[in-house]
Formats: sequence, C-alpha cells, structure tokens
Amino acid sequence: MAFVINYTRTINAPLAIVWEVITDLPRYGEWNRFCIACASTLKVGEPIVMTVKLMAKPQRQQEVIFEHVPNDHLCYGLDGGRVKAILSNRCHRVSALDANRTRYVSEFQLSGWLMPLVRLLMRSKLEKGFEVMSDGIQQRAELLHGQKKP
Repeated sequence: MAFVINYTRTINAPLAIVWEVITDLPRYGEWNRFCIACASTLKVGEPIVMTVKLMAKPQRQQEVIFEHVPNDHLCYGLDGGRVKAILSNRCHRVSALDANRTRYVSEFQLSGWLMPLVRLLMRSKLEKGFEVMSDGIQQRAELLHGQKKP
C-alpha cells in the first residue's frame, strides 16, 4: 500500500498562468519555500534536479520526468532502481474551471519496501512541504494574474 499526499486548490487565475508558475523552474526560489531550486528540460526520461527543504539544511534531490503534457499535467519521481526500495510519483495536474479559475491538484505517492520507514520519519515534513508548495503555486499564480489584468 502506498503512502499518498494530495492537495487541491481552486486558483483565481487562468490555466495558462498556473501552468507557467509550475513549469517556470528557474523562478522557484522566488516563491517556493519547499522546493527552493529546480532545473530540468521537462522532457520525459530526463532528470529533474531539485533542492528541497525538508530538514534545516536543504537537500539535493534528483528524479526523472515520467510524464509531461503541457497545460494538463507534469509527473516525476523515482523508479526504485533494481531493488525497488523507494518508488515515488509526484504530479501537478491542472484543469480550467472557467476563463479565470483553475483547479490545481498536487499528488504524491510513495511506495517500496523502505516506504514505511520514510513515512514514519518524514510524514509530517512531506505533508507540510507539499501543502506549502500548493499554497505557493496558488499565491504566485493569483499575484501574476492580478499584475496582468488591465
């Protein structure tokens, strides 16, 4: 059974702006208190390198892009390697509610034989991190939308 964290936000900004926030990786440090740096081509199969703040000292995390459908979803994670110790799947999903509102869904799943230990040690930090990132995406998109309004 997987360890799952999900957050959903209704964002008062068009889908294009929300997607821009999610995929403008070089700007993560400006608004994201969980993933404070990020770099990737966003091409399926290529790496995504993040600096995440789970502990007092930020940590480098390298994962792989699993899926990327512009203006719909971006998923990345860990495949567990040969021993399948840790498998993760992190997805950002967006859908337009109307011209100026977007539903954003943050999904995270963790499995593998080391998952129970990671969940025991990191559950609250991971839950808080993904919540802070979801809030940050909402705040950043709504700010950008407000700046672009005539």
